[in-house]
Amino acid sequence: MPFLVLRHSICEQSTALFTNIAKIFMKRNYIYLPFLFFFASFSGFSQIDDSTMFRKHPPKPRFWDNVFIGGGLGAQFGSKTAINISPLIGYKFTEKITAGVGAIYQYFHYREIGYNLETNIFGGNVFGRYFFTKNLFGHAEIEYLNLEAFDYYPTRRVDVESFLAGGGYIQRFGQNSGIILMVLYNFTPSYYTPYNNPIIRIGLNIGL
Repeated sequence: MPFLVLRHSICEQSTALFTNIAKIFMKRNYIYLPFLFFFASFSGFSQIDDSTMFRKHPPKPRFWDNVFIGGGLGAQFGSKTAINISPLIGYKFTEKITAGVGAIYQYFHYREIGYNLETNIFGGNVFGRYFFTKNLFGHAEIEYLNLEAFDYYPTRRVDVESFLAGGGYIQRFGQNSGIILMVLYNFTPSYYTPYNNPIIRIGLNIGL
């Protein structure tokens, strides 16, 4: 009989001891569980493939990535000498819209027996382009020229403003680079306009 009482007492003490340990363990787990969850989440996030993130959120292009330069350059020599230099700088605002400004210098020298004509033309333009496809685009510009008029003697210089519009094709060899062919029409011709319709231009664009 005393043995049974002692055995029962030991069992009760053991049960109480394990119950207290379980309570302490649960309390500690409850306290540290949020920290373990945060650590596991942070570790998992750090293992995400960086390339996947960059594919979903590509870096924004720099300002100069959308800038292009170019223009036209032409020359003819002989009894009729003509030199044309027309640099430009532009910016690609979207995949379909570009715009820019340009400078114009033209030199003409016409020489025959008893006749000698020489003049310089200075000017500039502001242009915009809308791309219907990757290669075909519409072009519009406002052009300003200062040239020498020969209808009075002595000669005088006059200002000529023109609105030109038309279309073009670009043969690309880069994102913002290519060879350009344009056919334009002058909608505001004047007596002093130095060229006739249609106006054909061949130029070059180079991305920076």
